[in-house]
Amino acid sequence: MSTDRTAATRSVVHELLHRIGQGDPERIADLYADDCDWRLDWPEEEHGRADTPWIRHRAGRADAAAHYRELAAHHLPEKADTTVERVLADGEDAVVLGVIRQTAAPTGRSYSARFALHVTVRDGLVVRHHVYEDSLAVARAFAPDGH
Repeated sequence: MSTDRTAATRSVVHELLHRIGQGDPERIADLYADDCDWRLDWPEEEHGRADTPWIRHRAGRADAAAHYRELAAHHLPEKADTTVERVLADGEDAVVLGVIRQTAAPTGRSYSARFALHVTVRDGLVVRHHVYEDSLAVARAFAPDGH
C-alpha cells in the first residue's frame, strides 16, 4: 500500500479522534461521507432499544451527527473518558484500539468497555465505521435492573 495513502488515512483518523474529544456532533460528522457503511457489533435484537437508541446501523453524514448527539444525551459527559491505546493504519484502512469509560445518565451506573474501531478513509472522508465493543457492559449500565 502507498505510504502517502496510509499517512492521509492516519491524518483523518487523528482529526476524527480530536473532534470526537471536542464533542461537536456536526464537526465530527463533517469527516464522514454522505454514504458511509456504519456498523456496531451488537446483537441485532439490541439495536435501537429505548435506553440505547444510538446503537443501530447508520448510513452517512447526517446519521453520524445523530449518533454523536444521541450518545451524548444518554451519558454524563463530565464522567466520560476514552483512552486510545493504538492507531494502526494501512492504506485506506485504520484500526483504533482503546477503552471507553462512561456513565449512563438514566441509571448513574458507570461502565468500561474495550473497543476496536475499524475505519476506511477515501478522498479524506470516512466511508466505513465499524465498532466492536463490550456490548454487555454497556447494556448492563443502562438496564433498569443492572442485568
